[in-house]
Amino acid sequence: MDKDRVRGKVNEVAGRSKRQAGEWTGNTRAQAEGGVQEVKGQVQNAWGKVKDSVRDANESRKAPHPEHSHSGRH
Repeated sequence: MDKDRVRGKVNEVAGRSKRQAGEWTGNTRAQAEGGVQEVKGQVQNAWGKVKDSVRDANESRKAPHPEHSHSGRH
């Protein structure tokens, strides 16, 4: 798992908590900051998923496929 996915999830949860606390206390600044942090985390998590997908695609492309291997027998 890519480090951006982990960091993104942490930011998303922290932002959601901050936003919720701001809603409970009526602190509009905390609500806004929490919302921004939550979205930042979602974007960071999505970027990490893209990087994971690219890495997985490259690894599967490099791995030998049994159906393409030739044993010399027919």
